[in-house]
Amino acid sequence: MSNKKFLYLLVLLLSLGMILTACGGGTTEEPAAEPQTEAPAAEEPAVEEPAAEPAMEEVTLRWRTRPDNQEEADVYQGISDELSAQLEGITLVYEPGGSETASYQDVLKTELASGTAPDVFWIPGTDVADFATRGLLFNLRDLADATDGYSNDAFYSGPMYHLTFNPETSNTGETLWGLPRDVSTFALYLNLDLIAEAGADDPRELEAAGEWNWDAFLAVAEAVSALGDEFKGYGGSAWWGPYGVWMNAAGGGFFNEDRTACALDSAESLAGLEFARMLYTESGTAVPYGEDPEPPFRAGNVGMFQNGRWATPGIRTVDFEWDVVGLPSGPSGEPGNWLFWGAYVVNANTANPQAAWKLVQALTTAETQGKVAALGANVPSRVSQEALDAFLTFTPPANNQAFLDGLANNPTAEGPLWAGSWPEFATVMDASISSLLTGETTLDDFSATVCDEANKAFTQ
Repeated sequence: MSNKKFLYLLVLLLSLGMILTACGGGTTEEPAAEPQTEAPAAEEPAVEEPAAEPAMEEVTLRWRTRPDNQEEADVYQGISDELSAQLEGITLVYEPGGSETASYQDVLKTELASGTAPDVFWIPGTDVADFATRGLLFNLRDLADATDGYSNDAFYSGPMYHLTFNPETSNTGETLWGLPRDVSTFALYLNLDLIAEAGADDPRELEAAGEWNWDAFLAVAEAVSALGDEFKGYGGSAWWGPYGVWMNAAGGGFFNEDRTACALDSAESLAGLEFARMLYTESGTAVPYGEDPEPPFRAGNVGMFQNGRWATPGIRTVDFEWDVVGLPSGPSGEPGNWLFWGAYVVNANTANPQAAWKLVQALTTAETQGKVAALGANVPSRVSQEALDAFLTFTPPANNQAFLDGLANNPTAEGPLWAGSWPEFATVMDASISSLLTGETTLDDFSATVCDEANKAFTQ
């Protein structure tokens, strides 16, 4: 290689080294890091955003009662609207259903079989055994036991005996088929204007004097009926409650003492039915049996209308002066009243048993019962002196004590037939007594056959 070429190559290499050094492309070491006084913070893992909590599923519950009239239906619709706003996650749909006939229960059974029945519904106390033994009711026992503050003792013992009865063991206290909505007794709603126009004695004064018996009752009824063909002294609906009063007051009743056989043909029961038959077929003092007596009473044409506390909302709409009085005493010395009750129960196939249990509790709180009682439809089913004292202030009627006296004067407790079928028994009884009270059958013919047929309803 010539000196010139060597010199040229050397200059080129030196120039290239300078360029690389200026660009940091050499192997020069990084300056030492300054000593740390604290441990370096650990690198935080990536935090995932928490998943949004699922919104509470809105549950819609259908529930049903059997109102006696539109005013009572309006009471329960108002309660439904209030509770629907209060029960979180639950929307209520209220369904008024039926009338004072067995068709209400029959419709429920059909709907239960087809899967279209409401989640919660009211049934009469007489029907609890029939619905429970058919497997139509949800047993609320476990839900109740898990509920703080719940006690069977908060309610009247008569209804709770049957609502906690286990048909498999014949023991009470082991189940919970529902909670009692209310209790009631019968009273006579009085058209005081009509009674005064007839010149009859005031039944309230007769009762206060200890003179309110069947003879005094008949005298008032006859006086009102004498005002003209459009007037009647007495009216009672066509079902077992009103006609049963006459049998009870005579010392009879539907069943033998342990409720295992028919007693419709006993001497005492027949005495009561004989008096009732006279009212309907001979004296002309009663609204014909089978006709609804409430419309003519509210129209001002009936002096005494026999019904329970549930009729009060409708009667509060009348234009005449009115009040109530207890039932007249019969040959037994007692008025023969009933302790009526019914219960809110849960459909065995409800999709939402816990929500249904919440509704049953809400419908039977002291607050809710107080609102219903204030509007006139019932007597609270909770055992509370405060509740009874408050009930006396829910006027009109002025004589609310008549209903409480009915509870105190040895009423016959409404109850289901655990040893038989109440619907089957009632079907025979209703048809036979209807035939008797309309004059189609004599008392002798009735007594000769009624128990032979009715006893078929009992378990053999």
